[in-house]
Amino acid sequence: MTHHRPTTLYRKEHHHMSSIGILGAGRVGTNLAGKLAAAGHHVTLGTRSPEEHAALTTGPAPRITFADQRTTARTTDIVINATPGDSSLDRLTGLRAELAGKILIDVSNATRDAPDGLPGDLCYPGSSLAEKLQAALPDTHVVKTLNTMLFMVMTAPETLATPPTAYLSGDDETAKKTVTGLLGDLGWQPERIEDLGDISTARATEAMILVVPHVLRRHGFRPFAVSLAR
Repeated sequence: MTHHRPTTLYRKEHHHMSSIGILGAGRVGTNLAGKLAAAGHHVTLGTRSPEEHAALTTGPAPRITFADQRTTARTTDIVINATPGDSSLDRLTGLRAELAGKILIDVSNATRDAPDGLPGDLCYPGSSLAEKLQAALPDTHVVKTLNTMLFMVMTAPETLATPPTAYLSGDDETAKKTVTGLLGDLGWQPERIEDLGDISTARATEAMILVVPHVLRRHGFRPFAVSLAR
């Protein structure tokens, strides 16, 4: 009789071999870095001024190192784009060689600011940032996820009264499986992860950002997600 190891154990062991780079050290990037490091991953936070950020890190920050964005993209296996979406395409196109052969998880939304600083119009109507990134980075597996919620929900989905949805879009099935494993490390239950299909489906979730500023103006900066109810 063969003994099967629990799949979660296998997933954890498998992912510990991956190093994760996060481009962008704002609220989204630092929030993801902390949770992924706490889950046991080695995380490199890519920032424009790594020395400054390293100096700001107080207390024990397990497994988080700081580097410039090019080094971060070059030296890690899986890269998360947490840079401002309106400038992500230019920035990441410049890292094409460094990102070749890697999974790029895009959690950004490309919008132009409304006068009050909240998201306004989409930068790529009729398309999406994820599609533009995939076209610009043909040797990279782009997966879109976590872009339909406020940043604190990304790493603590269990804190919402209604279980939120994490949508997935991407052309490569293996890459999406890997990303699903990482979502599990962030606290996402498999039944709350909705695989929409190829990268063109990202235009649907990116358009969901248009509801967000209206909710924020009415209710303030309270955690929420644009989710699927069944």
